[in-house]
Amino acid sequence: MRLSVILLIGIALFWSACTPQIHLDFLGKQKIQEVVLMESESSERIVVLDLFGTIKTESGSGMLNREGDPVSRIYYRLETAARDPRVRGIILRLDTPGGGVTASDIIYHEILRFRQKNQIPVVALMMGVAASGGDYVASACDYIIAHPTTITGSIGVITILPDFNRILSKFGIELNVFKSGRMKDAGSPYRKMTTDEKAHFQSLIDAMYKKFLGVIHHSRKDKLSIEEIETLADGRIYSAQQALELKLIDEIGYFESALKKTLLLAKLEQATVIAYSYYPLRKTNIYARPTLEENPLKMEIKGLDYLLPTLKPGLYYLWLPAADD
Repeated sequence: MRLSVILLIGIALFWSACTPQIHLDFLGKQKIQEVVLMESESSERIVVLDLFGTIKTESGSGMLNREGDPVSRIYYRLETAARDPRVRGIILRLDTPGGGVTASDIIYHEILRFRQKNQIPVVALMMGVAASGGDYVASACDYIIAHPTTITGSIGVITILPDFNRILSKFGIELNVFKSGRMKDAGSPYRKMTTDEKAHFQSLIDAMYKKFLGVIHHSRKDKLSIEEIETLADGRIYSAQQALELKLIDEIGYFESALKKTLLLAKLEQATVIAYSYYPLRKTNIYARPTLEENPLKMEIKGLDYLLPTLKPGLYYLWLPAADD
């Protein structure tokens, strides 16, 4: 028996010496690292933060995923930047159709808090899509730049409550529901919605819509009145050029435009551009997407949940056709 154990240990040691050593940090003990994207002679730092995909608080899949969701990723990187005295500015890149009302509002709040507490400018750089909740988050920044081909706007709130009542009736299926009040199952997909229930849900939508308008007005009050914003905020999307003409953004440009503006706001002539990453070899330049970096083993399954994420209960600042869960 003892000989067998010794033999197994010997085989394990031999095998470990002859094979590549792979370390999987399942407990997330490795610290986030600074990755240089653009070098300069200055020790001052400009940090690039990426908010890509649907804005949500749910964790993504993948065993190497550290923080799990966009809200915690942005929060952790803002906190990391705040602790570094060399950081003088933030470029927040947005490529998102929006997402959850609460998730969007938390990121908006944290960016505002970061700016006020640390007196560090934040410049929003809209990529392919920065709609609805993306527009909401961008409103927390000092300045908003969009790529020439950006789609933005879609200012508004949406929720989808399906009605399966006819399908159930067709197959003779009945549900017995016991509830404590007449509105307890409001929004149930298993029966028709009453007039009172529709009015109640619309009131919730209206309240969140009013908050959205307030956020946009707080950001653009020197350029747009609340009445002008209400006219623009009917849910439609805008091209970058339309958004500029409507004064929803400040400039059309590329990354160098955002960097130039950030340096100007930070009162710097030059700075080293960095990002924070757990997988620095994947974050090699300013155009490297963060998706695989944050979650390299994630496997996407594109189904109904991908097409209609709002089937999950909730209110959304979301441009639904572009939703990518």
